[in-house]
Amino acid sequence: MATVIVAQKASNFPYGVTALIAALNNPAVAKVEYKNVATVGENNAVVSLTANGTTLTTVSSIIRYVLRSHKNTLYGSDPASASLIDDFIDKSQDIVNTSDFKSLDIIFQQLNHHLTLRSFFVGYKITAADIALWGALKANAIFSRQLKTGKDLGVYIGRWFNHISAQAFVDAALAELAKANDSTKVAKTDQGSFDINLIGAEMGKVVTRFPPEPSGYLHIGHAKAALLNKYFADQYKGRLIVRFDDTNPSKEKVEYEHSIKEDLLLIGIDSSVVTYTSDYFDTIYNYAIQLIKEGKAYADTTGQEQMRAERMDGIASQCRDLSVEENLRRFEEMKNATEFGQTCCLRAKISVDNPNKALRDPVIYRCNLIPHGRTGDKWKMYPLYDLACPIVDSLEGVTHALRTDEYHDRNPQYQWFLDNLGLRQVHIWEYSRLNFIYTLLSKRKLTWFVDQGRVSGWDDPRFPTIRGIHRRGLTMEALKTYILMQGASTNYITLEWDKLWAVNRKQIDPIAPRHTAVEALNKVKVTVSGADVYDLKEVPRHKKNETLGNKQTAYGPTIWMDQADCKELEINEEVTFMDWGNAFIRSVEKNSEGIVTGVQAELHLEGDFKKTKKKLTWLADGPELVKVDLMDYDYLITKKKIEEDDDLKDLLTPVTEFKTEGIADGNVADLNKGDIIQFERKGYYIVDAVATSDKPARLILIPDGKVASMASKAAPVSQTEVKDAKDAKKQKKEKGAAPAAAPAVSGKKAKAAAHAAASKPAPSWTGPGPKPEEIVELEAKIDAQGLKVRQLKTDKADADQVKEAVDELLNLKKQLPIRIEALQALAVAASAAAENFSL
Repeated sequence: MATVIVAQKASNFPYGVTALIAALNNPAVAKVEYKNVATVGENNAVVSLTANGTTLTTVSSIIRYVLRSHKNTLYGSDPASASLIDDFIDKSQDIVNTSDFKSLDIIFQQLNHHLTLRSFFVGYKITAADIALWGALKANAIFSRQLKTGKDLGVYIGRWFNHISAQAFVDAALAELAKANDSTKVAKTDQGSFDINLIGAEMGKVVTRFPPEPSGYLHIGHAKAALLNKYFADQYKGRLIVRFDDTNPSKEKVEYEHSIKEDLLLIGIDSSVVTYTSDYFDTIYNYAIQLIKEGKAYADTTGQEQMRAERMDGIASQCRDLSVEENLRRFEEMKNATEFGQTCCLRAKISVDNPNKALRDPVIYRCNLIPHGRTGDKWKMYPLYDLACPIVDSLEGVTHALRTDEYHDRNPQYQWFLDNLGLRQVHIWEYSRLNFIYTLLSKRKLTWFVDQGRVSGWDDPRFPTIRGIHRRGLTMEALKTYILMQGASTNYITLEWDKLWAVNRKQIDPIAPRHTAVEALNKVKVTVSGADVYDLKEVPRHKKNETLGNKQTAYGPTIWMDQADCKELEINEEVTFMDWGNAFIRSVEKNSEGIVTGVQAELHLEGDFKKTKKKLTWLADGPELVKVDLMDYDYLITKKKIEEDDDLKDLLTPVTEFKTEGIADGNVADLNKGDIIQFERKGYYIVDAVATSDKPARLILIPDGKVASMASKAAPVSQTEVKDAKDAKKQKKEKGAAPAAAPAVSGKKAKAAAHAAASKPAPSWTGPGPKPEEIVELEAKIDAQGLKVRQLKTDKADADQVKEAVDELLNLKKQLPIRIEALQALAVAASAAAENFSL
């Protein structure tokens, strides 16, 4: 991967480079790094790229390098096209290098003439020629003035320029530049959480470290630690040390070490060079001897339970005042793992009754006969983290140790070792630990889920591990963005998952190709009169991103639709078949159970899609269709925050994996594992397994951060089941009394009706048992949203803003009865099965 350094204050900004990289959207090839300067490198360059020992500093050379490093359609489909594109890239460089008005006017007229009968400079779609020229013109003050005034500028070049400016990748590139500029402008106020005033920090001399124990897989909390340490190392142009704290051979595995390196690479941290605490075992041992000789450590034979009780009550150990000679003898026996030595541990002689219990003579060495992965059986005892960490930090040159606030009470202990061993000082900075609702970050508890077979492994989509959330569709760029948004604050907070997934949605939406899927259960065959015979046509994979190319969409007289959609159809209503056109529904056939078994539709392509209420997805019946399994998941536990006295087994969500069988358009067969797409009207999905001759493709639903997708599914309730329940209630009500038909409303009356509906009281929990936290939270959100709606009305806010707020309120109120019904059913079932429930 190449990093392109861009001077964000450049007077002649390299828009062509940033737009091209945004169009390719492949961080593996190139990424942009903004610098708050006017020039970078030598010769007053505004952009720089170094690859294979060579530094490129012109826009044209960097554009060519990026194009040739990535297989794409922007560089033409044949040598002739590529040559023409090269000519226009050179022309763009001429614009950059020219400041003479007359010379520029000649170039503008030449470009305008070339576009007289063309939409693009080369071929029939956007290429690098368009991007390079657009970038050069965008940065040119003379062109900008002519475009704004409309004088002395040809109509064709103006039309073309505005069309390129409207592309999604251009918006993305300009948004990144605006973000870089905004961060520079408001750094002192908006990013106060990062302005932590690192004590003694000097530019170029700051060294941070990330010291994971190779005893498990990295989770999102570890990602925060790693990224914050990297952030401050980069901010001060220092370095980050990745160190494996391998002091407990009972828990460590090579598998974990490899996985940690892979996960760090995923989040952009180089772990090709690492250090190990085990490299310092001899040194740490000598420091332990020093503590014993100075009367600052002693070998204790007190049993674990008694020691815990004595420390709690502030009682000195019977071994605390042993002689130096005796402690040295015992420590030697520990080293040799004699029978007596194995009954001992080494404790630092700090305090017996300090109010901070972490200072009450902590254990710093224990015996362990399991061979070490790197040192073999050389050692039979190992230092604990509390001793090893400050020693190795100091020896490796760490200047600032960033630690979560859970280590707060142990920070004085860290300082005690530095002071009493005469080591170089290390500054400590605390930040808050990352905590999420319905989420376990404890290695011990996560290991229990793996060992019990309640998840498929450490990369299970329900796990908060880096590879788990990555498998569920979270991009690492979104993860990094979100964590850096949290800053280095010390405020303790349990976070919702919604903002993280919302950040992810913003990143994947512009680049996720659009596809179609239909649920297999009770799918409905629709006969479309007026349709041509079965045929394939080429359409864009993403209407707002031409660079994603085209896909084959099948059209024909027989199509498949979702049961839920067909249940909503009304005779003779006009609907829109997405990406096709309008149609009239002429008949809807149902069986005795109310299941739709067939639909007759009449194509009406002259119809106006803007006037139809229903925009429906569909699939033409044909051999290209692909079978798919659409997966969704729930939280593993039912309580937002686990307390110390909670029994994990009482909080397990009964069902956490949901599979919906379906069919999808034939283009899905060409997808690769890890590809992210959107099934229109269903959501974003990531390919977990590609389709084979005997197995369907497996895709995982990516949460989008919206309330509906983030709610706990403590009981599985499908939309079809919810609708069936509502229909049953409606039929029951109609049998009892047939109310007079209400007159149709429109315009202001319709808005008033919607607002009135938003004001209706929501249903309440009736048990059994106390009201679940999820219902309490949902009711609180409804109350808050209601206040927001009323405030917007009072402030006479924009109509669209009021409508958006009302729609959100209606959506929340719509969810409440569904969740109450589902959770009440679960509570009843749980109560009935309580005596028999067993793990």
